[in-house]
Amino acid sequence: MTRTDRQRWLFPSHLVEPGGSGAPRPRRTVRDWIVDTTLFLLAAFFGLLVVDGSAPYTSETVAFVDQLLGAAACCALWLRRRWPVGLAVGLSLVSVVEPVAAGALLASLFSVAVRRPFREVAWIGGLATAASVAQVFVRPDPTVNVGLGLAIGFVLILLVTAWGMLVRSRRLLVEALRERARRAEAEAGLRAEQAQRLAREAIAREMHDVLAHRLTLLSVHAGALEFRPDAPPEQVARAAGVIRDSAHEALQDLREIIGVLRAPDDGDGGHRPQPTLATLGALIDESREAGADVVLDTTVDDPAAVPAATGRTVYRIAQEALTNARKHAPGTTVTVTVRGRPGEGLTVDVHNPAPAGPVPHVPGSGQGLIGLTERAALAGGRLEHGSAPGGGFSLHAWLPWPP
Repeated sequence: MTRTDRQRWLFPSHLVEPGGSGAPRPRRTVRDWIVDTTLFLLAAFFGLLVVDGSAPYTSETVAFVDQLLGAAACCALWLRRRWPVGLAVGLSLVSVVEPVAAGALLASLFSVAVRRPFREVAWIGGLATAASVAQVFVRPDPTVNVGLGLAIGFVLILLVTAWGMLVRSRRLLVEALRERARRAEAEAGLRAEQAQRLAREAIAREMHDVLAHRLTLLSVHAGALEFRPDAPPEQVARAAGVIRDSAHEALQDLREIIGVLRAPDDGDGGHRPQPTLATLGALIDESREAGADVVLDTTVDDPAAVPAATGRTVYRIAQEALTNARKHAPGTTVTVTVRGRPGEGLTVDVHNPAPAGPVPHVPGSGQGLIGLTERAALAGGRLEHGSAPGGGFSLHAWLPWPP
Protein backbone atom coordinates (compact mmCIF):
# COMPACT_ATOMS: atom_id res chain seq x y z
CA MET A 1 0.00 0.00 0.00
CA THR A 2 1.46 3.36 -1.03
CA ARG A 3 1.54 6.47 1.12
CA THR A 4 -1.28 8.05 -0.91
CA ASP A 5 -3.45 4.94 -0.45
CA ARG A 6 -2.81 5.00 3.31
CA GLN A 7 -3.83 8.66 3.49
CA ARG A 8 -7.02 7.95 1.54
CA TRP A 9 -7.76 5.05 3.91
CA LEU A 10 -7.22 7.10 7.04
CA PHE A 11 -8.70 10.42 5.87
CA PRO A 12 -11.20 9.62 3.13
CA SER A 13 -14.01 12.04 3.95
CA HIS A 14 -14.06 15.71 3.11
CA LEU A 15 -14.79 18.13 5.92
CA VAL A 16 -17.28 20.11 3.83
CA GLU A 17 -20.15 19.10 1.61
CA PRO A 18 -18.60 17.98 -1.70
CA GLY A 19 -21.08 19.77 -3.91
CA GLY A 20 -20.78 23.04 -2.06
CA SER A 21 -17.55 24.30 -3.66
CA GLY A 22 -18.16 22.99 -7.17
CA ALA A 23 -15.41 20.43 -6.79
CA PRO A 24 -15.95 16.92 -8.19
CA ARG A 25 -17.41 14.44 -5.74
CA PRO A 26 -14.69 12.09 -4.41
CA ARG A 27 -15.05 8.38 -5.00
CA ARG A 28 -15.75 6.14 -2.05
CA THR A 29 -12.73 4.37 -0.65
CA VAL A 30 -12.70 0.98 1.04
CA ARG A 31 -12.96 2.67 4.40
CA ASP A 32 -15.94 4.74 3.19
CA TRP A 33 -17.77 1.58 2.14
CA ILE A 34 -17.08 -0.02 5.52
CA VAL A 35 -18.35 3.04 7.44
CA ASP A 36 -21.44 3.48 5.26
CA THR A 37 -22.33 -0.21 5.50
CA THR A 38 -21.90 -0.18 9.28
CA LEU A 39 -24.16 2.86 9.67
CA PHE A 40 -26.77 1.29 7.40
CA LEU A 41 -26.80 -1.92 9.41
CA LEU A 42 -27.00 -0.05 12.73
CA ALA A 43 -29.89 2.09 11.49
CA ALA A 44 -31.68 -1.00 10.17
CA PHE A 45 -31.13 -2.84 13.47
CA PHE A 46 -32.49 0.14 15.42
CA GLY A 47 -35.52 0.28 13.13
CA LEU A 48 -36.19 -3.45 13.57
CA LEU A 49 -36.16 -3.01 17.34
CA VAL A 50 -38.70 -0.22 17.07
CA VAL A 51 -40.91 -2.24 14.72
CA ASP A 52 -40.72 -5.27 16.97
CA GLY A 53 -41.59 -3.22 20.04
CA SER A 54 -44.56 -1.48 18.45
CA ALA A 55 -45.95 -4.49 16.54
CA PRO A 56 -48.45 -5.55 19.28
CA TYR A 57 -49.99 -2.07 19.33
CA THR A 58 -50.35 -1.40 15.56
CA SER A 59 -52.27 -2.99 12.71
CA GLU A 60 -50.67 -5.04 10.00
CA THR A 61 -51.13 -2.24 7.45
CA VAL A 62 -49.44 0.35 9.68
CA ALA A 63 -46.63 -2.08 10.49
CA PHE A 64 -46.10 -2.78 6.76
CA VAL A 65 -45.99 0.96 5.98
CA ASP A 66 -43.54 1.47 8.87
CA GLN A 67 -41.26 -1.21 7.48
CA LEU A 68 -41.32 0.29 3.97
CA LEU A 69 -40.60 3.81 5.21
CA GLY A 70 -37.93 2.53 7.60
CA ALA A 71 -36.20 0.64 4.78
CA ALA A 72 -36.36 3.72 2.56
CA ALA A 73 -34.87 5.87 5.35
CA CYS A 74 -32.02 3.40 5.85
CA CYS A 75 -31.33 3.22 2.11
CA ALA A 76 -31.31 7.02 1.97
CA LEU A 77 -28.22 6.96 4.19
CA TRP A 78 -26.14 6.11 1.11
CA LEU A 79 -26.74 9.72 0.05
CA ARG A 80 -25.42 11.22 3.28
CA ARG A 81 -22.03 12.09 1.77
CA ARG A 82 -23.58 14.00 -1.16
CA TRP A 83 -26.48 15.78 0.63
CA PRO A 84 -25.92 15.54 4.40
CA VAL A 85 -28.02 18.62 5.29
CA GLY A 86 -30.97 17.81 3.03
CA LEU A 87 -31.03 14.21 4.17
CA ALA A 88 -31.01 15.21 7.86
CA VAL A 89 -33.86 17.69 7.34
CA GLY A 90 -35.93 15.13 5.40
CA LEU A 91 -35.39 12.36 7.94
CA SER A 92 -36.28 14.75 10.79
CA LEU A 93 -39.67 15.42 9.16
CA VAL A 94 -40.24 11.72 8.42
CA SER A 95 -39.35 10.69 11.97
CA VAL A 96 -42.28 12.72 13.34
CA VAL A 97 -44.69 10.07 12.06
CA GLU A 98 -42.24 7.16 11.68
CA PRO A 99 -40.28 6.09 14.77
CA VAL A 100 -38.62 3.44 12.58
CA ALA A 101 -36.58 6.24 10.88
CA ALA A 102 -35.02 7.32 14.18
CA GLY A 103 -31.86 5.24 13.60
CA ALA A 104 -31.35 6.72 10.13
CA LEU A 105 -31.94 10.20 11.57
CA LEU A 106 -29.19 9.72 14.15
CA ALA A 107 -26.78 8.54 11.44
CA SER A 108 -27.58 11.57 9.28
CA LEU A 109 -27.06 13.90 12.26
CA PHE A 110 -23.63 12.35 12.77
CA SER A 111 -22.76 13.07 9.12
CA VAL A 112 -23.88 16.68 9.42
CA ALA A 113 -21.83 17.18 12.59
CA VAL A 114 -18.75 15.73 10.85
CA ARG A 115 -19.09 17.74 7.63
CA ARG A 116 -20.76 21.06 8.39
CA PRO A 117 -19.88 24.05 10.63
CA PHE A 118 -21.38 24.51 14.07
CA ARG A 119 -24.07 26.99 12.99
CA GLU A 120 -25.68 24.51 10.61
CA VAL A 121 -25.23 21.66 13.08
CA ALA A 122 -27.00 23.71 15.77
CA TRP A 123 -30.17 24.47 13.83
CA ILE A 124 -30.39 20.98 12.33
CA GLY A 125 -29.91 19.49 15.78
CA GLY A 126 -32.70 21.78 17.05
CA LEU A 127 -34.96 20.61 14.23
CA ALA A 128 -34.22 16.97 15.06
CA THR A 129 -34.97 17.62 18.74
CA ALA A 130 -38.27 19.26 17.88
CA ALA A 131 -39.13 16.32 15.63
CA SER A 132 -38.28 13.92 18.48
CA VAL A 133 -40.58 15.82 20.83
CA ALA A 134 -43.39 15.85 18.28
CA GLN A 135 -42.96 12.15 17.56
CA VAL A 136 -43.49 11.28 21.23
CA PHE A 137 -46.99 12.84 21.04
CA VAL A 138 -47.88 11.86 17.45
CA ARG A 139 -46.74 8.21 17.70
CA PRO A 140 -46.44 7.53 21.44
CA ASP A 141 -44.99 4.28 22.69
CA PRO A 142 -47.39 2.73 25.23
CA THR A 143 -44.53 0.97 27.01
CA VAL A 144 -42.48 4.13 27.62
CA ASN A 145 -43.33 7.09 29.80
CA VAL A 146 -43.65 10.43 27.93
CA GLY A 147 -40.99 12.14 30.03
CA LEU A 148 -38.61 9.22 29.62
CA GLY A 149 -39.22 9.20 25.85
CA LEU A 150 -38.41 12.91 25.62
CA ALA A 151 -35.21 12.45 27.67
CA ILE A 152 -34.03 9.47 25.61
CA GLY A 153 -34.55 11.32 22.33
CA PHE A 154 -32.74 14.43 23.58
CA VAL A 155 -29.80 12.47 25.02
CA LEU A 156 -29.35 10.38 21.86
CA ILE A 157 -29.38 13.46 19.60
CA LEU A 158 -26.94 15.26 21.90
CA LEU A 159 -24.53 12.32 22.08
CA VAL A 160 -24.52 11.70 18.32
CA THR A 161 -24.04 15.40 17.54
CA ALA A 162 -21.24 15.76 20.08
CA TRP A 163 -19.50 12.65 18.73
CA GLY A 164 -19.67 13.98 15.18
CA MET A 165 -18.29 17.38 16.22
CA LEU A 166 -15.45 15.64 18.04
CA VAL A 167 -14.59 13.66 14.91
CA ARG A 168 -14.68 16.85 12.85
CA SER A 169 -12.38 18.65 15.30
CA ARG A 170 -9.92 15.76 15.25
CA ARG A 171 -9.86 15.71 11.45
CA LEU A 172 -9.33 19.46 11.30
CA LEU A 173 -6.48 19.13 13.81
CA VAL A 174 -4.85 16.30 11.87
CA GLU A 175 -5.18 18.21 8.61
CA ALA A 176 -3.69 21.33 10.20
CA LEU A 177 -0.78 19.30 11.56
CA ARG A 178 -0.20 17.70 8.17
CA GLU A 179 -0.26 21.10 6.49
CA ARG A 180 2.14 22.46 9.08
CA ALA A 181 4.44 19.50 8.50
CA ARG A 182 4.35 20.05 4.73
CA ARG A 183 5.06 23.75 5.21
CA ALA A 184 7.91 23.01 7.64
CA GLU A 185 9.36 20.50 5.18
CA ALA A 186 9.18 23.05 2.36
CA GLU A 187 10.76 25.74 4.55
CA ALA A 188 13.51 23.33 5.58
CA GLY A 189 14.20 22.62 1.92
CA LEU A 190 14.39 26.35 1.17
CA ARG A 191 16.72 26.91 4.12
CA ALA A 192 18.93 24.05 2.95
CA GLU A 193 19.05 25.48 -0.58
CA GLN A 194 19.87 28.93 0.79
CA ALA A 195 22.59 27.50 3.01
CA GLN A 196 24.07 25.63 0.05
CA ARG A 197 23.98 28.78 -2.06
CA LEU A 198 25.66 30.83 0.65
CA ALA A 199 28.27 28.10 1.12
CA ARG A 200 28.97 28.02 -2.61
CA GLU A 201 29.31 31.80 -2.68
CA ALA A 202 31.65 31.75 0.30
CA ILE A 203 33.79 29.02 -1.27
CA ALA A 204 33.89 30.84 -4.61
CA ARG A 205 34.86 34.09 -2.88
CA GLU A 206 37.56 32.37 -0.86
CA MET A 207 38.97 30.60 -3.91
CA HIS A 208 39.10 33.86 -5.82
CA ASP A 209 40.76 35.77 -2.97
CA VAL A 210 43.31 33.05 -2.31
CA LEU A 211 44.18 31.86 -5.79
CA ALA A 212 43.96 35.11 -7.73
CA HIS A 213 46.95 36.53 -5.88
CA ARG A 214 49.12 33.47 -6.59
CA LEU A 215 48.04 33.04 -10.19
CA THR A 216 48.61 36.70 -10.94
CA LEU A 217 52.22 36.32 -9.82
CA LEU A 218 52.53 33.35 -12.14
CA SER A 219 51.05 35.30 -15.03
CA VAL A 220 53.18 38.40 -14.51
CA HIS A 221 56.50 36.58 -14.19
CA ALA A 222 55.71 34.11 -16.96
CA GLY A 223 54.89 37.09 -19.20
CA ALA A 224 58.18 38.75 -18.25
CA LEU A 225 60.09 35.62 -19.26
CA GLU A 226 58.16 35.51 -22.52
CA PHE A 227 58.81 39.13 -23.50
CA ARG A 228 62.38 39.24 -22.11
CA PRO A 229 64.08 36.13 -23.40
CA ASP A 230 67.43 38.00 -23.32
CA ALA A 231 67.17 38.90 -19.62
CA PRO A 232 70.22 38.24 -17.44
CA PRO A 233 70.39 34.76 -15.91
CA GLU A 234 69.94 36.22 -12.43
CA GLN A 235 66.57 37.77 -13.37
CA VAL A 236 65.46 34.61 -15.14
CA ALA A 237 66.36 32.52 -12.11
CA ARG A 238 64.60 34.96 -9.80
CA ALA A 239 61.43 34.94 -11.94
CA ALA A 240 61.50 31.15 -12.16
CA GLY A 241 61.84 30.93 -8.37
CA VAL A 242 58.86 33.23 -7.90
CA ILE A 243 56.83 31.11 -10.33
CA ARG A 244 57.80 27.93 -8.51
CA ASP A 245 57.00 29.38 -5.08
CA SER A 246 53.70 30.87 -6.27
CA ALA A 247 52.64 27.59 -7.84
CA HIS A 248 53.52 25.74 -4.62
CA GLU A 249 51.59 28.23 -2.49
CA ALA A 250 48.61 28.07 -4.87
CA LEU A 251 48.51 24.30 -4.49
CA GLN A 252 48.72 24.60 -0.72
CA ASP A 253 45.87 27.13 -0.67
CA LEU A 254 43.79 24.93 -2.95
CA ARG A 255 44.33 21.97 -0.60
CA GLU A 256 43.14 24.15 2.29
CA ILE A 257 39.93 25.07 0.44
CA ILE A 258 39.27 21.47 -0.53
CA GLY A 259 39.88 20.47 3.09
CA VAL A 260 37.03 22.76 4.14
CA LEU A 261 34.67 20.84 1.87
CA ARG A 262 35.55 17.49 3.39
CA ALA A 263 33.86 15.96 6.40
CA PRO A 264 35.57 16.62 9.73
CA ASP A 265 36.87 13.04 9.94
CA ASP A 266 38.08 12.82 6.32
CA GLY A 267 41.26 14.78 6.86
CA ASP A 268 44.16 14.45 9.20
CA GLY A 269 43.52 17.78 10.89
CA GLY A 270 46.75 19.32 9.63
CA HIS A 271 45.65 22.69 8.31
CA ARG A 272 47.72 25.78 7.91
CA PRO A 273 46.71 28.73 10.10
CA GLN A 274 44.34 31.23 8.50
CA PRO A 275 45.78 34.66 7.66
CA THR A 276 45.17 37.51 10.09
CA LEU A 277 46.33 41.08 10.47
CA ALA A 278 49.55 39.80 12.04
CA THR A 279 50.46 38.13 8.71
CA LEU A 280 49.86 41.27 6.65
CA GLY A 281 53.57 42.10 6.82
CA ALA A 282 54.43 38.73 5.27
CA LEU A 283 52.05 39.48 2.40
CA ILE A 284 53.75 42.82 1.80
CA ASP A 285 57.19 41.19 1.86
CA GLU A 286 56.02 38.56 -0.60
CA SER A 287 54.80 41.25 -2.98
CA ARG A 288 58.08 43.13 -2.67
CA GLU A 289 60.06 39.98 -3.44
CA ALA A 290 57.95 39.57 -6.56
CA GLY A 291 59.10 43.00 -7.74
CA ALA A 292 56.25 45.22 -6.55
CA ASP A 293 56.86 48.56 -4.83
CA VAL A 294 54.64 48.46 -1.75
CA VAL A 295 54.58 50.84 1.22
CA LEU A 296 52.84 49.68 4.40
CA ASP A 297 51.70 52.37 6.87
CA THR A 298 49.97 51.04 9.99
CA THR A 299 49.25 52.45 13.43
CA VAL A 300 48.01 49.16 14.93
CA ASP A 301 50.63 48.39 17.56
CA ASP A 302 49.35 44.91 18.42
CA PRO A 303 47.91 43.19 15.34
CA ALA A 304 47.27 40.02 17.35
CA ALA A 305 44.69 41.93 19.43
CA VAL A 306 42.48 42.42 16.38
CA PRO A 307 39.72 39.79 16.15
CA ALA A 308 40.71 36.95 13.83
CA ALA A 309 37.74 37.41 11.48
CA THR A 310 38.36 41.15 11.14
CA GLY A 311 42.09 40.66 10.63
CA ARG A 312 41.44 38.00 7.99
CA THR A 313 39.12 40.40 6.13
CA VAL A 314 41.81 43.12 6.19
CA TYR A 315 44.33 40.61 4.83
CA ARG A 316 42.02 39.58 1.97
CA ILE A 317 41.27 43.20 1.10
CA ALA A 318 44.97 44.07 0.91
CA GLN A 319 45.71 40.88 -1.01
CA GLU A 320 43.08 41.59 -3.66
CA ALA A 321 44.14 45.24 -3.94
CA LEU A 322 47.79 44.29 -4.45
CA THR A 323 46.75 41.71 -7.05
CA ASN A 324 44.73 44.29 -8.99
CA ALA A 325 47.56 46.83 -8.80
CA ARG A 326 50.04 44.26 -10.10
CA LYS A 327 47.73 43.43 -13.02
CA HIS A 328 46.51 46.89 -14.01
CA ALA A 329 49.21 49.29 -12.74
CA PRO A 330 52.57 47.47 -12.83
CA GLY A 331 55.61 49.48 -11.82
CA THR A 332 53.67 51.92 -9.61
CA THR A 333 54.03 52.42 -5.88
CA VAL A 334 51.16 50.92 -3.92
CA THR A 335 50.45 52.42 -0.50
CA VAL A 336 48.60 50.32 2.07
CA THR A 337 47.40 52.25 5.13
CA VAL A 338 45.82 50.60 8.16
CA ARG A 339 44.38 52.70 10.98
CA GLY A 340 42.16 51.99 13.93
CA ARG A 341 41.72 51.02 17.56
CA PRO A 342 39.17 49.14 19.66
CA GLY A 343 35.75 50.76 19.70
CA GLU A 344 36.40 52.88 16.59
CA GLY A 345 36.99 50.16 14.00
CA LEU A 346 39.66 49.52 11.42
CA THR A 347 40.15 51.48 8.20
CA VAL A 348 42.08 50.11 5.24
CA ASP A 349 43.17 52.39 2.40
CA VAL A 350 45.00 51.15 -0.68
CA HIS A 351 46.09 53.60 -3.37
CA ASN A 352 48.18 53.38 -6.49
CA PRO A 353 48.83 56.08 -9.13
CA ALA A 354 48.11 55.59 -12.80
CA PRO A 355 50.83 53.69 -14.71
CA ALA A 356 53.19 55.78 -16.82
CA GLY A 357 53.26 53.63 -19.95
CA PRO A 358 51.14 51.04 -21.70
CA VAL A 359 49.92 48.17 -19.57
CA PRO A 360 49.85 44.58 -20.87
CA HIS A 361 46.36 43.17 -20.96
CA VAL A 362 45.71 40.73 -18.14
CA PRO A 363 42.30 39.04 -18.21
CA GLY A 364 40.02 39.64 -15.25
CA SER A 365 36.32 39.25 -14.46
CA GLY A 366 35.93 42.11 -11.97
CA GLN A 367 34.43 39.72 -9.44
CA GLY A 368 37.21 40.31 -6.92
CA LEU A 369 36.02 43.77 -5.88
CA ILE A 370 32.44 42.55 -5.76
CA GLY A 371 33.53 39.73 -3.49
CA LEU A 372 35.46 42.17 -1.28
CA THR A 373 32.36 44.36 -0.93
CA GLU A 374 30.29 41.34 0.10
CA ARG A 375 32.98 40.18 2.49
CA ALA A 376 33.14 43.59 4.18
CA ALA A 377 29.34 43.74 4.43
CA LEU A 378 29.23 40.26 6.01
CA ALA A 379 31.79 41.45 8.56
CA GLY A 380 29.55 44.41 9.45
CA GLY A 381 31.60 47.01 7.59
CA ARG A 382 31.64 48.72 4.22
CA LEU A 383 33.97 49.06 1.25
CA GLU A 384 34.27 51.71 -1.46
CA HIS A 385 36.51 51.74 -4.51
CA GLY A 386 37.01 53.74 -7.67
CA SER A 387 39.25 56.19 -9.50
CA ALA A 388 41.31 58.50 -7.30
CA PRO A 389 40.89 62.29 -7.74
CA GLY A 390 44.54 62.74 -8.77
CA GLY A 391 44.55 59.69 -11.02
CA GLY A 392 45.09 56.06 -10.31
CA PHE A 393 42.89 53.85 -8.19
CA SER A 394 41.93 53.89 -4.51
CA LEU A 395 40.14 51.53 -2.18
CA HIS A 396 38.71 52.41 1.23
CA ALA A 397 37.23 49.96 3.72
CA TRP A 398 35.96 50.23 7.28
CA LEU A 399 35.52 47.24 9.56
CA PRO A 400 34.18 47.08 13.13
CA TRP A 401 36.61 46.47 16.00
CA PRO A 402 34.68 45.87 19.24
CA PRO A 403 36.10 47.57 22.36
